[in-house]
Amino acid sequence: MKKVFITVFSLVLLSSCMTDEKYENYNRDPKNPTQVEADFLFNDATKSLVDQMTSTNVNTNIYRLLAQYWTETTYTDEANYDFNTRNIPQNHWSEMYRDVLLDLTDAQNIVMSDSDLSDADKTVRVAQAEVLIIYTWQQMVDTFGDLPYTEALDANAYPLPAYDDAETIYTDLLSRIDEAISGLNGSGSGFDIDNLYFGDVDAWKKFAVSLKLRLGIRLSDYNAAVAQSTVESAYSAGVFSSNSDNASFEYLGTSNPNPLWTDLVQSGRSDFVAANTVVDFMNGLSDPRRPLYFAENLGAGTYDGGPYGDNNSFDSYTHVGDIMHEPTTPACLIDYAEVSFYLAEAAARGWSVGGTAEQHYVNGITASFDYWGASDLASYLANPSVAYATAPGDWRTKIGNQFWLAMYNRGFEGWTVWRKFNTPSFNLPAISEMPVPTRYTYPINEQNLNEDNWMAGSTAIGGDEQTTKLFWDVN
Repeated sequence: MKKVFITVFSLVLLSSCMTDEKYENYNRDPKNPTQVEADFLFNDATKSLVDQMTSTNVNTNIYRLLAQYWTETTYTDEANYDFNTRNIPQNHWSEMYRDVLLDLTDAQNIVMSDSDLSDADKTVRVAQAEVLIIYTWQQMVDTFGDLPYTEALDANAYPLPAYDDAETIYTDLLSRIDEAISGLNGSGSGFDIDNLYFGDVDAWKKFAVSLKLRLGIRLSDYNAAVAQSTVESAYSAGVFSSNSDNASFEYLGTSNPNPLWTDLVQSGRSDFVAANTVVDFMNGLSDPRRPLYFAENLGAGTYDGGPYGDNNSFDSYTHVGDIMHEPTTPACLIDYAEVSFYLAEAAARGWSVGGTAEQHYVNGITASFDYWGASDLASYLANPSVAYATAPGDWRTKIGNQFWLAMYNRGFEGWTVWRKFNTPSFNLPAISEMPVPTRYTYPINEQNLNEDNWMAGSTAIGGDEQTTKLFWDVN
């Protein structure tokens, strides 16, 4: 069982992040890292990243709403795509730059200056941190588009950093992930506090290679040649092959809970119900995962999702499943189901990834059922609306629909599946009737305090709008 080591250093760096009293604190002098042990920084950054991607706190993470898995009850701003009342982009931006990227970068600097570590140990530890850094940068680009990258995290040189082109960042991340994978081939040992793989460097390498797969497949509609080369290289290097490979993070209990428990249980609030978008889709397939994804508060076998974006009565609609209410429910950064659907897309494009689109598609569904402990897999796979040969639509629709279902409880990836595959059909929110966002707008602080660079970045992407598409979103 994976355990989380909680440290008292969780907030120790907060005050040191302030590099300009007038400007957002995502810069720090890399030549003078805060003198905290690298292990603690690495562990704290890992937990910050996992918590941020897992939480459903509407102030920081609304991805389950954007993916239309859940919808709201009393307060419906977020389900109606109001990002700014709660300053959501600012909160996410700050968390990722300050509590993840800065801590990981400092951890790397401290490792490299530690005379007690062998060169082999330094190489592995820097590579571990680098994998999470690359993961975070990709997530940020896939959320905002162009953003500060080259000039970020260096306060002395760039107090007001310029925005880098998102495609250029991706190109650099592809180079960096290869270097990280190479670093994980060494004989050194990893961080002593490692709550993802507990010192298993080979597992970290598989995680890194699977992240490379994700980077590559994201480009498939934009630059097929680069995507194919990257994906085939990743597959050959060894991506996830079972749920035992998942980059998962387990929580101890109420003393250190999954943030979903904090949001859904400890808060005493009843802010969410299952959205009709996903419930109706799963009802149409008689999907056996329903009693795991959802509660049966309306009666055994009865599932009725709240109209997306409406003022829904908590007692009138299907609730979020019991698993999401457990303080020890694991969180996940990448899993085998996700990898399988990437490979299904690659195979559908005719790329060499060791199987057919149908085989990888079945692997993805099977991995999801196994992960959730769902039954009746064989019957589900035989359903003409699920079976790859007979499911409606082209390969994009077949793969996209099942990929989206499998990413339930991983809202960011669910939203990204919709952006990339344009399926399934999403509902317009009942109150605002606004179109589904394709990105976060930039934080208000960027407009106020880094105006020139914000303006240049906004112009480069075609406008700082929620419906501006990212560079890889060309369909």
